[in-house]
Amino acid sequence: MNDCSSAAANAGTAHLFDARGIARRFRHSAIFGALNALNAGETMRFVNDHDPLPLLDQLRQRFGDNLTITYRQREPGAIMIDFGIVG
Repeated sequence: MNDCSSAAANAGTAHLFDARGIARRFRHSAIFGALNALNAGETMRFVNDHDPLPLLDQLRQRFGDNLTITYRQREPGAIMIDFGIVG
């Protein structure tokens, strides 16, 4: 798990992505699309009802060191993660 101060600094202006309202079969595609739309230095605040561990592995493979992953909340049924794009 990566933690970057720039992602934390941008948390106040994070773009909200609430996955709970998206059909499960579309979630991963929608998340990849949203992250691809972010510019360097921007953050997407991801909210979900479960910890998306397989998704995080896919994101790490695709984005590598260009993506920061910072958990803001990690409780059963209440997950909040900030994804940041590094320049």
